Amino acid sequence: MRLPFHNLVRFLIAGAFVGVMSACVPHGEGMSTSGAAKPGAAKEIQGAYLATKDANIDIPALPVEEIPQQFRRQSVYFETNEVPGTIIINPSQRVLHYVTGKNQAIRYGISVGRAGFEWSGTAIVNEKKPWPTWTPPAEMIARDPKLAKWKDGQPGGPTNPLGARAIYLTTNGVDYGYRIHGTPEWRSIGRNASSGCIRMINQDVMDLYNRIQGGEKVIVLTRDGQYPTRLVLPPPAPKPKAPTPAVAPEPVMPPLPAPVPLDPELIAPLPV
Repeated sequence: MRLPFHNLVRFLIAGAFVGVMSACVPHGEGMSTSGAAKPGAAKEIQGAYLATKDANIDIPALPVEEIPQQFRRQSVYFETNEVPGTIIINPSQRVLHYVTGKNQAIRYGISVGRAGFEWSGTAIVNEKKPWPTWTPPAEMIARDPKLAKWKDGQPGGPTNPLGARAIYLTTNGVDYGYRIHGTPEWRSIGRNASSGCIRMINQDVMDLYNRIQGGEKVIVLTRDGQYPTRLVLPPPAPKPKAPTPAVAPEPVMPPLPAPVPLDPELIAPLPV
C-alpha cells in the first residue's frame, strides 16, 4: 500500500528526528549498568575530625577549614579493578584510596617520603598496632643525635611520631621498615615530609585501621602515578666515614753525651 505524499513526508521527518536524537546519546548511556559504579561528586565524611578519647588519650578536634579539601576524608568514585580492601597509595597526589566496592573507595590525604626517601611497589598488611612504640633507627639517630634518648623506644602517646595507629607492611615476607601511621603533625598532610612512611591524620588512620583485618594488598604507585612493576627502594644512606685514628709521634731520643777523652797512657804507642 502506498502512503499519501504528506504522510510519507511526516514519516521521513520523524525518522530523521529519532536518528538525530539517537546520535546525541552516547552508546549505553541511560541504560542499566547494574553493579557498575558511575562517576559522581566526592562525598565528604561529616564529623570526621571531631575530638575523641582513645585509650584514655585525648585526640583534639581539627579545624576542618584548614585541611585542604582534597585531603579530607571522602567517599569517591575510583576506577579500579582491584578487589575491595585493597589500599592504593598515590605519592604524586598525596592520597590513599581504600577500595570499598566496584569503582568506589574512601580517599584520605597523606604525607609521603621527602626527596631521597621515596619508594614504590607492592606490599601486604602484616600487622597493626594501636598507639605503637616508636624506635628511631640508628641512621636517624646519627642524623639527629637528640633522638638517642629514644634508642630503646618511645612509648605510644600524643607526641609519638607514629600517632594513634600503625599499620606494618612487608614485601615477600621482608619488613623494609615502612608503615602507614598517624601523626600529631597533621599540618604535614599533603606534603613530602616523612622518611618514607605514609603519614595520616590520627582520626583518619584510626578509621582505616578499623576497616582492615590483615593481609590486605597495598600498592604504592610510582612517582608519575603508574602501577609499579617491581619494588623500588630509596638508595641506602651513605655510611659516615670513620675518623682516621691519630698516629702517635715517634719518641724523640735525647742526644748522645759527648765522648769522654781517653787516658793518654792508653793511646800512647807501646815500646818496641
